[in-house]
Amino acid sequence: MKYILVTGGVISGIGKGIIASSIGTILKSSGLRVTSIKIDPYINIDAGTFSPYEHGERRAGGSQHGSPILNGNFRRICGLTLLLASSSVVPHITDAIQEWVMRQARIPVDEDGVEPQVCVIELGGTVGDIESMPFIEAFRQFQFKARRENFCNIHVSLVPQPSSTGEQKTKPTQNSVRELRGLGLSPDLIVCRCSTPLDTSVKEKISMFCHVEPEQVICVHDVSSIYRVPLLLEEQGVVDYFRRRLDLPIGRQPRRMLMKWKEMADSCSVTLITEPQNGPGW
Repeated sequence: MKYILVTGGVISGIGKGIIASSIGTILKSSGLRVTSIKIDPYINIDAGTFSPYEHGERRAGGSQHGSPILNGNFRRICGLTLLLASSSVVPHITDAIQEWVMRQARIPVDEDGVEPQVCVIELGGTVGDIESMPFIEAFRQFQFKARRENFCNIHVSLVPQPSSTGEQKTKPTQNSVRELRGLGLSPDLIVCRCSTPLDTSVKEKISMFCHVEPEQVICVHDVSSIYRVPLLLEEQGVVDYFRRRLDLPIGRQPRRMLMKWKEMADSCSVTLITEPQNGPGW
């Protein structure tokens, strides 16, 4: 099993879900069996009732577990016999997260019932959020459990471009990657969200300060349709990188599914279905 973790920095709602699903699309077009996991680090909230506008569709869920606490006062004063153990974030919660990810990743999602080959994991929120710390720590440990050839981290970051100068700023991305590496995860690919295509000099600057090769800096600029995002990733060699990095059984022949995807992106028909209204024009 190969695991691809998608994290985000600088701002929330940066497009991690679009990037994760686009990666799944281009890998599936290469003949691989792909599954996905969405992790939203919220406590005591039903992910099924989230606003799709903010969080996208629900793809995976979890359960809440209580943890026993050993307290000497209760034992002495109340005469209670409590568990002689304590539950900690590390290792109990982080171990549970890792076990859950491995279990969910192996659930067949295709009609043939065959176990997936690749699991794309989207970790919600931004790097540094308090609520996501147990998940970051869990994946820090998990990268060694899965081994390097089976685990890859993609970090999605923002490259702002102030209208006053028109200059693409790399400092937010530098800081985000530095914080991620400080937590024990080093990105294999840095996906830069920006309003216009990245200049070569900007890519080289991010490469130098974020400790990656220039080809590991991927530009995903604003496009007319989100269906063009998989094509952007394909054009920048993301599939070939995964083939080398994760030793995936991907050939170099043209991918028929992606060719059909390009046709759909170039021409997309939309039908709007709504409830009847009593206002003018209905």
